[in-house]
Amino acid sequence: MRLKPEISSPLASVLLGALTLTALTGLTGCADPSGRARQGTAGAEPPDAAGSVDLGARITVFTDRITQNGHYRVPADSDRRAVTDGVRHLLDGDHAAAERSLAGVGYALRTLADRQDGRRYAEIADATPEGETTRGWGRVYLDLHGPARWSVQVPHPSADQRTEQLGIGLLRGAPGGVLILAGAHRNAAANGDAAANGDGADADAADVAHRADSVFAAVAAVLADRGLPAVQVHGFADSSLPDRDVVVSPGKGDAGLPAGRRLSAALGREGLRVCEVWRRYCGRLEGRTNVEGDHADAVRVPFLHVEHSRTVRMDDGLVAKAVRALTEVVRRWSAGRG
Repeated sequence: MRLKPEISSPLASVLLGALTLTALTGLTGCADPSGRARQGTAGAEPPDAAGSVDLGARITVFTDRITQNGHYRVPADSDRRAVTDGVRHLLDGDHAAAERSLAGVGYALRTLADRQDGRRYAEIADATPEGETTRGWGRVYLDLHGPARWSVQVPHPSADQRTEQLGIGLLRGAPGGVLILAGAHRNAAANGDAAANGDGADADAADVAHRADSVFAAVAAVLADRGLPAVQVHGFADSSLPDRDVVVSPGKGDAGLPAGRRLSAALGREGLRVCEVWRRYCGRLEGRTNVEGDHADAVRVPFLHVEHSRTVRMDDGLVAKAVRALTEVVRRWSAGRG
C-alpha cells in the first residue's frame, strides 16, 4: 500500500514562523545595513509587508526569463538527491531538514502567501539569480493547506508558450497540488561538464520531458513513488493537428486512462475539440516516450500527458476553459479518488 504524503501539523507552526520571517527579512532572510531586504531571486516579486505575493505574477516573471539563448547544466547525482531529499523532508513535515538539504546545493525553501486567496505555498528554488540562470534546474511549488495529493508538471516553459499559465491555474484551482516547473528552454545550450565533449551529444540536455537525469524528472519520480497522480501540460502548433484543440493521453501506460476519459469529457463540455489517443492517432503528440510518464507507468500511478494548441494557449478565455476541465480531474485526486 502506498503512503500518501502529508504536511504534518508541526510543520504548520514552523511554516507560519517562516512566513513571518519572510515578511520581516525578505526572501533570503537577510537584510543589508540600511534595513532594506535583499531579494533572493532577480526579477521575482518580493513579498509585501504582509508576506504575500501574486503567485501567478511571480511564476510568470520566472518563466518569462527562460529563453532559447539561456543555459543549462546537467545536475550531478548528488545535486538531484539534495533537491529530492528536500522535497521528501517537506512532504514528511520536517521543514528544518528540508532547508538543510536544499541549502547544500544552493537551493532555498520559502513560504509564500498568494494574494489571490491567501493560500500558502512552499517555493523550492535556486537561492541566487546566478544559479537560476546558469543551472536552469527549475522550481517546485507545494500547496501547504493539507496533504499533497497530485502534481502538475510544466516541462517546456517558453518553448511551449504559456503552458505555465495552465499550471498556475490548476495549482490554484484545487487543494493538494504540487507544481513542478522546468528552469530552462528545452533547446538551451548545455554548459559546464555537460558540454565538455563538444560533440552535440547533450544537445537535448535541457529537454526534461525526455531526460531522466534532470532535477525535474527526479522530483516527479519522488511524487509518483508516493502515489501522486500527475498531469503534464504541453503545447503544439496549430498546424500539427488543425482540427483539434487539445490532445489527451495517458502516456505509455493505461493507469491514467479513466482520468483521461473524464478530462476529455470535461474539455468537450467547455467546447474544446479533443483528440483522444486511445481512439485515434494524434500525430507526434501522444507522449509515449515521456520519462515522467514511463516512471509513473512503472509504479502504476495515473499520468496524463495533455497537449494544447497555440490558439488555446494564447487566449486567456480558452486557457480558463482548459483549466476548468483539468480541475475537474484533479479535484477527484484531491479527494483521494482515482
